[in-house]
Amino acid sequence: MSTSSPMIAANDIKKTYKDTDALRGINLSVSRGEIFGLIGPDGAGKTSLMRILCCLMSFDGGTATVAGFDVEKQSGEIKKRLGYMPQRFSLYPDLSVGENIRFFASLFGVERDAYQTRFAELMQFSKLEPFINRRAAALSGGMKQKLALSCTLIHTPEILILDEPTTGVDPISRFEFWEMLRKLARQGVTILVSTPYMDEADKCDRVALIHKGNILAVGTPSEITQEFKHSVLEIEGANLFDLRRDAETLPSVVEVHLYGDRMHIVTSDIFRCQGELQAKLGISLESVRKVAPSIEDTFISLLK
Repeated sequence: MSTSSPMIAANDIKKTYKDTDALRGINLSVSRGEIFGLIGPDGAGKTSLMRILCCLMSFDGGTATVAGFDVEKQSGEIKKRLGYMPQRFSLYPDLSVGENIRFFASLFGVERDAYQTRFAELMQFSKLEPFINRRAAALSGGMKQKLALSCTLIHTPEILILDEPTTGVDPISRFEFWEMLRKLARQGVTILVSTPYMDEADKCDRVALIHKGNILAVGTPSEITQEFKHSVLEIEGANLFDLRRDAETLPSVVEVHLYGDRMHIVTSDIFRCQGELQAKLGISLESVRKVAPSIEDTFISLLK
């Protein structure tokens, strides 16, 4: 990543909808070739911030630049260099894969010779070449996202802003999509991506945890989890809801997080907690293991 001026910079960005503060003084900086993740639940302000950076929405305070150009005054220059993929990318279901890409190339004014070269590169990159003539409506969810990304990339943007691109996509397609993003970053493309999936934070170079228009923490995934000040014990199994309720009553327990068939017990004294789990709840020490705190643990702790 470059140490020169940032490709994306937001300084004290504020946005209000009637009586709701959607963004409450957001500050962030993204370097060239960096994958920067906005991690947070629905309603956190991720989409509002992205639309502002894409010159699609006005804002009420602060300043922002993209590729060194002012978002309010130089939107034309920014749009030449930017690829934006919203949550519901508007593919044309009755057009084929090839026709969709060709249509977006015409929208971006890609010249014919450049288009032929770029189209061939994107087919190899996305592995969509066997499906060039398939209608978009007939593609799987993961393939639609690959096609949407290819349409976004047809004009060779320097910066990508992707709003929850893997939401509703199966795990294998999510993996393949992130592989594509990593390849783009290695080529120097700057990527700002939002996601509600906390596990995708580890796929980013740096992340910002955002909630109700506030950034709670910024850093690499390891730097974020280092802010977690307690120890975590993990228990796996079924019917953890009752166990969670009982565990929350133990004196050494700070909080309990439930993730499907896993339960994380946050404690200020790991040895005391292990003893209480065994003595008061009858849980053998063999079924409890110490784990590193996750992004989810840290996010919940920061909220509290």
